[in-house]
Formats: sequence, C-alpha cells, structure tokens
Amino acid sequence: MPSPSVIFAFILATLYGASFHLIFGGSTRQLALYLLASWLGFGLGQLLGVALGVRLFSIGVINTFSATLGAWIALFVTRFLTGKRPARG
Repeated sequence: MPSPSVIFAFILATLYGASFHLIFGGSTRQLALYLLASWLGFGLGQLLGVALGVRLFSIGVINTFSATLGAWIALFVTRFLTGKRPARG
C-alpha cells in the first residue's frame, strides 16, 4: 500500500496535468500525454529537490516547490514538442 505522501504527490501531479489540459485544450490523447509528463516532471523535480537540498514549501517529505516546478517545466516542454506547426505552402 502506498504511503500518504506518495498518494498526495500523485494527486497533486494529476491536478497539474489536468489543469494544463483544461487551460490549453486538446484531445484525450494529449490529456494522457500531459498527465504522464506531469507525473514524470513531478518525480524528477522531487528527486532534484532532494539532491540539492531544497526545502522551500515542503509538505512532509514532498518538496512541493521543486516538484511543482519540475511538473510545469515538463508540461510546457511537452506542449512545445507536440504543438501544431504551421503548414508550409
């Protein structure tokens, strides 16, 4: 059974991905991609925060600042890489 902090981190990262999809729109495929990007970015941000000793806005063992920053960076990178490109004519 996962710990409460893991469940909280999963819920928070899911909310970030869903909010990003709500703001920028897209298909259900993009929603799944945004959720995956948010989860991965949140995890990488958390690991980086632990490695660098960042303790800004921590809730328990979750470094919410670095994890949130990682999630949003991953979301914007994903949007940039999968965005529609203008057709050349």
